[in-house]
Amino acid sequence: MKILIIEDEVLAANRLASLLGDYSPTFEILDKIDSVKSAIKWFLTHESPDLVFMDIQLGDGLSFEIFDYCQITCPIIFTTAYDHYAIQAFKVNSIDYLLKPFDQEDIGKAFEKLNKIRGENRLNQGIGKTGLEEAIKMLGERFKTRFIVKIGEHIHSVQVKDVLYFLSQEKATFMHTEQGKKYIIDYSLEQVTDMLDPVDFFRINRKYLIRIDAIRDIVSYSNSRLRITLSNCDDKDVVVSRDKVQNFKQWLDR
Repeated sequence: MKILIIEDEVLAANRLASLLGDYSPTFEILDKIDSVKSAIKWFLTHESPDLVFMDIQLGDGLSFEIFDYCQITCPIIFTTAYDHYAIQAFKVNSIDYLLKPFDQEDIGKAFEKLNKIRGENRLNQGIGKTGLEEAIKMLGERFKTRFIVKIGEHIHSVQVKDVLYFLSQEKATFMHTEQGKKYIIDYSLEQVTDMLDPVDFFRINRKYLIRIDAIRDIVSYSNSRLRITLSNCDDKDVVVSRDKVQNFKQWLDR
């Protein structure tokens, strides 16, 4: 089976490829695509794969945008951090999903469903435009709006609109707010990235996921690198990863 992976997080893409290899050594990973733009180019210049694993939220937009330019008839398994409300849209169109973080057992269940669909001769249905519009609508409504944090014995709710940035540090994820508060949350930075509206938040490197309103200054320096000054942040070396610079500029220019 020839499989295409569309995932903008290198570690996540490599982990998925490893899980697929463990599931079946006969699988061939055709490519790992990290953006909407690259995916569109790939589909327009290659024969259809047997299966696509597609992350919903990519650095330059939602993966649903790919379908505006490409006719994709092969089965697709979405990877997502969203809850069952959004997932219902996929089920209506016989599109499966893997809820992040997933493991080998989840991979196995996804292929069980794929084999069942294949047996029912439903693989060539393609993806219905109505179903995709429904999914986009539901996803737009279900971006996370608040986080629950624990302070001693007390539980507090923090609004996403008050968050300036998220920082991954010492195997933990910290949330920094406009009020100068710092909270630890029970999610990885990768999970948080999938939960938030990409119009407002962008993951600039392995450590930082930032809100556009948190940016105080951007400075260009050697090799087209970008250094950012963030509100309520003492770190003087907040840098956009070289491979994310182009997508970051596009994000700023929306």
